[in-house]
Amino acid sequence: YVYLRRCDVAEPTKFGNGKPTIPILNESTLPKFLESARVEKAVNRNNSRIKLFSGSANSALSQEIAWYMGLELGKINIKRFADGEIYVQLQESVRGCDVYLVQPTSPPVNEHLMELEIMIDACRRASAKNITAVVPYFGYARADRKTQGRESIAAKLVANLITEAGANRVLACDIHSGQSLGYFDIPVDHVYCEQVILDYLASKKICSEDLVVVSPDVGGVARARAFAKKLSDAPLAIVDKRRHGHNVAEVMNLIGDVKGKVAVMVDDMIDTAGTISKGAALLQQEGAREVYACCTHAVFSPPAIERLSGGLFQEVIVTNTIPVLEKNYFPQLTVLTVANLLGETIWRVHDDCSVSSIFQ
Repeated sequence: YVYLRRCDVAEPTKFGNGKPTIPILNESTLPKFLESARVEKAVNRNNSRIKLFSGSANSALSQEIAWYMGLELGKINIKRFADGEIYVQLQESVRGCDVYLVQPTSPPVNEHLMELEIMIDACRRASAKNITAVVPYFGYARADRKTQGRESIAAKLVANLITEAGANRVLACDIHSGQSLGYFDIPVDHVYCEQVILDYLASKKICSEDLVVVSPDVGGVARARAFAKKLSDAPLAIVDKRRHGHNVAEVMNLIGDVKGKVAVMVDDMIDTAGTISKGAALLQQEGAREVYACCTHAVFSPPAIERLSGGLFQEVIVTNTIPVLEKNYFPQLTVLTVANLLGETIWRVHDDCSVSSIFQ
């Protein structure tokens, strides 16, 4: 029944009175696969040359990242004027520092994107040495190609905006498609959050022979195959769907066998939950015993909550790259933190940049 290398992961979000709460992080809850050589060697992490700032999109995640890194969040003043314009002022010096700005471009996407641009500009004008945009959720990533004539490729435009604002590097989680990484003219560190979800699934007492990993559409087959390989090389099934419009999906048929099995549906995000809920209904029709939904980004645009809480899923497992609003809590929801993963990545990026600067 142990089908995956088990890591000691922080407890997932628990429910009190039907509402999930984010777990308290401490040394005893850090995943072993994220134990840093810095921790083992007791290297001083109170490095004054690294600064971590948070935008308004996900301050809770930023605080968790800061805790893992042993840093205090930088002081920053972000406010809106009466006409909606955004004002940003750094309230401490960043001259000569490596600055990391944590800001997912989650809904409202345009507000948070513009806020990130202004934060980058403020750091650049304050003479920061390096500016890294930490974007746990990269908005507009789905607009990565032209499917019809006279369409824009907004993913490339957003990449240009971040670059031109003054960012030297981008750190992002599970971007919708790999080709979007090529739209940036600066280095991009692409972090995969699947290990956090896999470690949580390892705590489930499910026989490996009963598992099947399901891709909710043909475009996600590569992602699902990689996930299945790490899940004791579980078999793969594919939901074939045809999309008739944006945020509208129609399930056609199922490729693979799910009868009597525990189906784990894997996707990078859940937006309106149309694709994944119709896929779950099809899996149940085909005889699946239980259906789990796993994704990194919980966008949860209406009517996602109604679809996800309607009894189709045994559990909906997401991460906190996007904050889940209290009004969107439901009993089947489990939220896993990616703070340790991002915090460790930031330290390793910082180490690489520090070593590189020595030889310049």
